[in-house]
This record gives sequence, structure tokens and C-alpha cells, in this order.
Amino acid sequence: MEISHIKLVPLLLFFLLNSVCSTTSNSISESFVQCFSSRIHSNSTGKIILTESSSDYTLVLQSSIQNLRFLNTSTPKPQAIITPHQYSHVQAAVVCAKKVGIQIRTRSGGHDYEGLSYVSKSPFIIIDLFNLRSIDIDIKKERAWVESGATLGELYYAIAQKSKLYGFPAGTCPTIGVGGHISGGGHGTLCRQYGLAADNVLDAKIVDVSGRILDRKSMGKDLFWAIRGGGGSNFGVILAWKLRLVPVPPIVTGYMESKTIEQGATKLVSKWQAIADRMPQQYFLRLVIQVANGTGTNGGKTIQVTFNFVAFETVEKLLPWMHENFPELNLDQSTFTEMSWIESALYVANIPINESQVLLQRTQQSRVFFKNKSDFVTEPISEAALEGLWKTMLELDSLQLILTPYGGRMSEIYDWEIPFPHRKGNLFEIQYVDNWVDDEETEERISGVRSVYEYMTPYVSKSPRAAYLNYRDLDLGRNKDANTSYAQASAWGLKYFKNNFGRLVQIKTSVDPDNFFRDEQSLPVLQSAKK
Repeated sequence: MEISHIKLVPLLLFFLLNSVCSTTSNSISESFVQCFSSRIHSNSTGKIILTESSSDYTLVLQSSIQNLRFLNTSTPKPQAIITPHQYSHVQAAVVCAKKVGIQIRTRSGGHDYEGLSYVSKSPFIIIDLFNLRSIDIDIKKERAWVESGATLGELYYAIAQKSKLYGFPAGTCPTIGVGGHISGGGHGTLCRQYGLAADNVLDAKIVDVSGRILDRKSMGKDLFWAIRGGGGSNFGVILAWKLRLVPVPPIVTGYMESKTIEQGATKLVSKWQAIADRMPQQYFLRLVIQVANGTGTNGGKTIQVTFNFVAFETVEKLLPWMHENFPELNLDQSTFTEMSWIESALYVANIPINESQVLLQRTQQSRVFFKNKSDFVTEPISEAALEGLWKTMLELDSLQLILTPYGGRMSEIYDWEIPFPHRKGNLFEIQYVDNWVDDEETEERISGVRSVYEYMTPYVSKSPRAAYLNYRDLDLGRNKDANTSYAQASAWGLKYFKNNFGRLVQIKTSVDPDNFFRDEQSLPVLQSAKK
């Protein structure tokens, strides 16, 4: 068959352009490797910089991809993975990446919900910090230096090895990396008593766009403010955090029980909403709502609400309060579990409380596909609206809602003290979660999460409808390129940061005027400041 010249030209152009792109990408990759190798002066360069030809490349790349949505052949792969053993390796990676014009993604635990810590459409490298995870605990001074590659589980375990009477207010998932978690805020069972992880940062070390290592003093008050809740990857590579350890009682009380809507769960949720932000600050009563097997009229399905309670006091002191506020639960002392703080960290993560070694595992035992979204609630949701929510969830036959109470110390900290603005006035936060094991379900499941989120529009915060940075959600908007304007980025930026967004953009413009550290939801640079 003869192919006409008219059809042949675009075909040739296609192959030519792809060849040019591939050659350019390879050239950038080779230039980066040469630059990096010349700067680190190490005999073990092959263990620090992994290219696609390296035997450990795939193993390291996949090791902390927590969301299977980003573990397939079509997902863009990095030109190289840097696994630094010392801070100078991070400095070299930043300097060389900027010099040759390649993007950086920084990964500590791989829990970024949209994979932005290890995926990019532009040519990129990953700086994977898993080798930088030392933890130095000083109980006398109530301080700890923690490198960004450590996980929350490793941090909690290290604290418990030194003392049973101290803890740290951070998240409930032990495999989350310290670096990203703290830089986005970080809440958990102690947040109503001590605030966020980011509220308890005393110092930090960061590699800036020029490759300098800065601490609190040398980075200045503006940048130190910005990295505590404003997303550290906007400004550089955070190497380590100095944290304030907080006192915890020798006995912590846990309670977990599930009720279906047939057992009165709807009224219990209403009662919980009425006191969620007014509970004593040492109480953390979280709700987990999901579709479960039942005997109702909905095809054998029902809504189940699990009360997940951690109180930082004894059963004797807690029980009268529970009887007063939830008499219908018919609780007695045997219903509760007394434990230490480190055991409570296992308890809320659904890990047997005598298996503290599990906290040292850096990856989840089973990985799934998932999609998450978030909301903040400022007024109680009516029972009628809840019943409509149950109906929507039952139609999907999936999805989980996690309701985290605010109030206490969270309401006492002003919304401008750090970039995280979701403080006074919020009763609780909602995280929408769906996970699945078959990639063929992905489109349908994501659509389901979005439909429940859409249903909730009238019942959550407004102007803006707020969201939590650590539950990254590209549905809120994404940057098109390095020249995304302030107005364009406001679509998602105001939801995460509210009135703090403007200050964050000014700081970003000051410390990274060429917008080197960027991704699909990174802070923009003011156009008037660009060269």
C-alpha cells in the first residue's frame, strides 16, 4: 500500500519530536548525574544516585508508593533517585537539578494523596530521604531532633524508649513520613490538648534553592513561619525538625465501639456533634462512619458508626463524663482499655497494643488504590441531612468518613500563628476515604467520592470551602505551569490556607523567585517579581 506524502509528514514529525524529547531528557539526565557525581566526591556514588539502569532503581521507587493509583506503567518515572546519606548529598542534588533544569520531588514517607512527592509530568528526580531518619531524644530538655526521613512510628517508638511520660502530638498512621506531615500541619489524638505537630516545632534545617543549609536563625522568621503548615516542599528540602515533646499521663484510656443506624447511630452522631469541640481538651473522640453488612432493607447493608476514643486520664475520671453525655451506650469500667501513651498510638492505628515493634515498619502491610478529600464543619449537621448522607453512601456501597474533633487547644491558637488556618469555629474535620484493590474500579470509585463530597456542600464551611493540605486533593485545582498566577492558584490556595495564602505567596516569591520548587499545587510566584 502506498502512503501519501501528506500523511507521511505528520508521522515523521511525530517520531522526530519524540526523538528530540527523548534525546533532550537523556541529555539532562546525564548532565545531572555528572554534576552530582562531581560534587559529592564519594566512592559509593552508585548507591546514592540510582538511574533506570541501576538494579535497585525499581525497588526504591516502589518502596514507599502508598497509593497504587501511582504504581503503574503509565506513571511518569524519575530520571534518577537520590538516596542521600548526608546533608551535602541533598545540597548537591538541589544545586545540580537547578543548574541543568530538572525538577525535584522530595519524598519522606510517600503518603502524598496525589503522589506529588514522587510523580511529575516534567523531567524530574526524586530525593528520597529514607536514609536520613536519625532521632535524637533529650527528655530532660523535652526536645527531639528528628530527620525528615523518619516515620511517625519510628518517632513514637524512640520517645517511648526514653520515657513513658512523654509523647508528641502528630498523626495516627505510623508509616507517614515526618518531613511532609509536619510541614502540612499534622493532627492526631493529642491535638486538642497540645495543638498540631507544626505548632510544636522549635527549629528546623532546610536546604534552600541556592543549596544552603539554613536553620531557624539563618532562614529568618518569615520562612520559619511558612514551613510550619505551609508545605515545606514549596521552599526547599527540609532535612530535620526540632520538636517540643509534651507530657502524657502514665495511664491513657481507650474505648472503641460500633453502632448501626438501626441501633441509634444517627442520634449518637448528632449528640457527638453538639459536644465535639467542647469536650475536655484531654479527650479525643473520633468517629469512623462506613457502609457495613446489616439486616436492613438496603440489600443487607447499613451504616455503621465506630466511636474511637482516647482519653488522657484514668477510667475512674472518664466514666462519669461518658455516663452524662452518652448514657444510651450503657458503659461500665470493663468497656474501656487502660494503657500507656505508646500503646494508645498502636490502639488508634488498629495494631495490637503489645506489638510496638510494628511502629518500626516503614510501609503498610497491604497497599491499595485510594482517593481522599476533606472538609471542615462549622455548624452541626441536622439528622435529616445525615440520613440523606447515609442514603448516598449506601447507594455507593463503599466510602469511609473519618470525623476528627477540634476545639480545645486547636481553638486557642490564632489562625495566623502558623499557615494552618483551620482553628476557632470549626467543630470537626471530615476526611472522605475510599480504597479498592482493582484498578478497573478506579474511575467509578473516584466518581463516588466526588458525589458524596458534592452532597455535603450545604453542610460544611463556605467562602472558601476549606480543605486540609495534608489531605492533598487535585480536584480543588492545579497549576498549569511555572507561570501560574496568584489568581489561578487561589482556586486551591485559599481553601488550604484562607487568609494566610497571600503571606505564603509573598514569602515564596522572596525565597524562590524563579519558582524552582514547584508542582501541581505549589505556591505561585508573584509575576512582577520574576526576571
